[in-house]
Amino acid sequence: MIRELARQAYNALRHNRRRSVLTMLGMAWGIATVVLLLAYGAGFERGLWAAFRSWGTSLVFIFPGRTEMQAGGTKAGTEVRLTVSDLDFIRAEVPLLKRISPESFKQTAVSYGTRSGNYGVSGVYSSYARMRRMDLADGSFFSEQDDFSHSRVAVIGSDVKKKLFSGQDALGQSIRLDGISYQIIGVLKHLLENGDEDMNAKVYVPFSAMKDLKNTYYLNSIAMEYEGDHEKVVNAVRKSMAFHHSFDPKDKRAVFVFDVFADLMDLRVITTGIKILLGFIGLLTLGIGGVGLMNIMLVSVTQRTREIGVEKALGARRWHILFQFLAEALVITFLGGVAGVALAYLVSWSVGSLTLWSAFIENASEGDIHLTINLGTLIVSTGILSVVGIVSGMLPAIKAARLDPIEALRYE
Repeated sequence: MIRELARQAYNALRHNRRRSVLTMLGMAWGIATVVLLLAYGAGFERGLWAAFRSWGTSLVFIFPGRTEMQAGGTKAGTEVRLTVSDLDFIRAEVPLLKRISPESFKQTAVSYGTRSGNYGVSGVYSSYARMRRMDLADGSFFSEQDDFSHSRVAVIGSDVKKKLFSGQDALGQSIRLDGISYQIIGVLKHLLENGDEDMNAKVYVPFSAMKDLKNTYYLNSIAMEYEGDHEKVVNAVRKSMAFHHSFDPKDKRAVFVFDVFADLMDLRVITTGIKILLGFIGLLTLGIGGVGLMNIMLVSVTQRTREIGVEKALGARRWHILFQFLAEALVITFLGGVAGVALAYLVSWSVGSLTLWSAFIENASEGDIHLTINLGTLIVSTGILSVVGIVSGMLPAIKAARLDPIEALRYE
């Protein structure tokens, strides 16, 4: 019986070929829109995250500030300055730490031969490269031994290499920082940056060698990588600094604590909201195709009322009729879905990427919106298509199943 009903459904689609094809096109357009909108949302999220990749996720930075609240004998407005001793305090008092590095910064003249430029120079520990996910195009970052051996070596950003070396090999060459010679042992890959700090236009040297350029007793910042709960780490850092610098732990301006994870979670909320909105718009578009499918199936029920009456008179039950018309709707939905996904792949391949960061930053194609259709997008789109197809086909099928056989046989 089921095989016979399926055959009848297939014959009905063949008999009304033009109508069926037009309905499939409506479903194909709808599902292609859903897939492309979801792919756009995923590409938009990847583009935004590309700009924050160098920050990592489990990182906390602290910067010196000025007190806003009075605490004990410390007056409001007192400057709080970080020192190397604070690293020892943090190591001893803050749990879950994996790595820590000071940073001493100076804007200085960097020269090679007759070429020169004004760039930022940072003195850091070797662990800084792993914390900041710093990938190198050539050479390597300095080692733990260089942290304390006063080795005059340097790692330069891609913009520094481009300016000073103009396509030449920079590895092994010596540059002058404020007139002092440092040997280049590494060149960073170009990074997509979002913020005031441009790692492409910086030079990194061992913290011990930074003493030749400035007094490193006071630090510009301290970077640390942790594992576990970020809130516990942030609270422990603030309490430790408050105790040793005599300010109120609630005074957030005394030292600025930059919790990367918390900021990235705010970004994830935004991107998730955008993806949900795009998915909802796609659902509404696909719903238009679903309404068209429902309308065609209702017309089909009306045209085949006598046929339904004959089937019921011959012993067909309600669920047989329900299955027959629902099968027609699902076949149209399936074929339309296949065509829609193929159309979406064709469009994504033709378009490739849409401008995002490259509209504002040079060499930032990594942060553009790439319309890549992944498995997750297909699964979500298939789920939406299935719901629309079942709902659109179920209502006409129920109407057909509930027809009175006597009234159906009388229908002209």
